[in-house]
Amino acid sequence: MRRADKEITCRAEIGSVIRGCRICRVAFAVDGEPYIVPLSFGYDGKAFYFHTALEGRKIDCIEANPRVCFELDRDVRLTGDKSDPCSWTFTYESVIGYGTINELVEPEARIFGLNRIMEQYTRREWEFRPRMLEGTRIWRLEIESVTGKRSGQESSD
Repeated sequence: MRRADKEITCRAEIGSVIRGCRICRVAFAVDGEPYIVPLSFGYDGKAFYFHTALEGRKIDCIEANPRVCFELDRDVRLTGDKSDPCSWTFTYESVIGYGTINELVEPEARIFGLNRIMEQYTRREWEFRPRMLEGTRIWRLEIESVTGKRSGQESSD
């Protein structure tokens, strides 16, 4: 990272930023063509969890190249002085990383993944009946590397 003074080096702080985010953007690359998509997600400290329909462009991308880049951000605010155009900037916390996506096929793993997603937004576990799982595919993005950045604000921990 170019600006070491903005880097979040503590993995627990990076986890805190992730838990405070609402959307994870996942970037795919297939045959030199980029494709980025905002997703609801779950997180367990080592991986992200997503759900998809049974078919679609995301699945085509995963099958062609399961290696992805991801980005999350929170607390984004524009600041500046109305009389000084060079004073404008953003404050934010962000996380960027790389990993590989694999489908979860075992019922217990699928339920675990869905509960991580629901826990991200509701802070609780849910019961999923088999019929609820029929129309969805569940994916795990194993985090291989991750960096965090904080600009213009103090630590939130």
